[in-house]
Amino acid sequence: MSGLTTNNMSTLVANSLFQQLTSTFQELETSNDTSAVKALREEAFTRFHDLGFPTVKNEDWKYTNIHSLVNRNYLLNEDVDVSNLDLSAADIPGLDAHRIVLINGQYVLAFSSLEDEIGLIVKPIEEAQNEPKFQQHFGKHADKTESTTVALNTAFHTSGIFLQVNRNKVVSKPIQIVHVAAGNQDFFAQTRNLYILEQNAEVEIIESFITLDGSAFNLNNKVTEIVVEENAKMQHYYLQQASNNSHYINHTEVYQTKHSLYNNYNCNFPGVAFVRNDLNVRLDAEEVESHLYGINLLADNQFVDNHTIVDHMKPHCESYEWYKNIPQDESTAVFNGKIFVREDAQKTNAFQQNNNMLIGDKASIYTKPQLEIFADDVKCSHGCTMGQFDDEALFYLRSRGIGEESARILLVHAFAFDVTSRFSDENVRNHVEALVAKGLER
Repeated sequence: MSGLTTNNMSTLVANSLFQQLTSTFQELETSNDTSAVKALREEAFTRFHDLGFPTVKNEDWKYTNIHSLVNRNYLLNEDVDVSNLDLSAADIPGLDAHRIVLINGQYVLAFSSLEDEIGLIVKPIEEAQNEPKFQQHFGKHADKTESTTVALNTAFHTSGIFLQVNRNKVVSKPIQIVHVAAGNQDFFAQTRNLYILEQNAEVEIIESFITLDGSAFNLNNKVTEIVVEENAKMQHYYLQQASNNSHYINHTEVYQTKHSLYNNYNCNFPGVAFVRNDLNVRLDAEEVESHLYGINLLADNQFVDNHTIVDHMKPHCESYEWYKNIPQDESTAVFNGKIFVREDAQKTNAFQQNNNMLIGDKASIYTKPQLEIFADDVKCSHGCTMGQFDDEALFYLRSRGIGEESARILLVHAFAFDVTSRFSDENVRNHVEALVAKGLER
């Protein structure tokens, strides 16, 4: 029987996760850290200790109450049996991809396959501290935000990966990163990733989130910093398919330079109990382009909150954002999208749209699209629509011999098509559409 340990912090009995973490910080194993990383940890711990977890009094967390998640104890050093793991829940039909498997954030080579990709570096985050790009970028982007969950992650992370695509390298096929939540006792995992695309590099990364059968209640705090250098291109998918025992706080910080392209496709499906996604994209050079797409089909009592920031910092850049939410039953979807156009960012072209379809009388939507423009020569727009499922359209389809279930799937597919049709990978697009159909067959 083989196993893995995410860290060696002792598990203490405390009244809350905050007390548990602050009591164990000094016991965190940091002997292999560089002096720079140790200093970052200390600074981040002080910030987290002073501010604590966010509450609904914080405007950005107004509809997102995590009190029940942090007012309990967790195992912080869960041992997991990694033999005979069933990862089939992450399979994508037709997809030929490299695979990286992270169990509670820890990179497991036995289940990963990268073959011989010259120009691609992948290693556990704790083994990457001497890499020049790590030293240049780690903690330099996400930690500039005011997020206390990022500070918590910076202070306590003990797992995750460093991924670098070298200059002029086009990765031969997609890379699927499978995030597995697994444990027999309630556990808290913190994963820290750093992805670097050097000049003219190209990669497609698909991140799938699953929970192993029988796993206990778990909370996952994940931070990913992404740097897209000049003329580099990244297609980036999030496919959230975890079970209702899993709860996620994800922060993704993207930093783009001249002529780069970053596309994000964020999809959440029935199952996972709680998701908070913070996705921040900084366009810090001219001729930068970024697209953000979201499909959120929810059910039961699910809660999914997507907060996005697109920050136009320099002239002649373009961003395009389109999120669609489809809550069913008593589920809740939150969308807060902010576009900043800085004073120097003339000739900016920015678009944001959020469309919502509620299925059932008890589903909830909270949406807040925002624009803050400090330049005068720009093209910017944002909008939001909200509506119930169209019973008249359903009746029309049924009157023409289409069964109710098939008619519902057709109507929701039509609603989602504007977004799914823009997915760059056909296999992922087909998979997402199949998951949408499955999420409606209830």
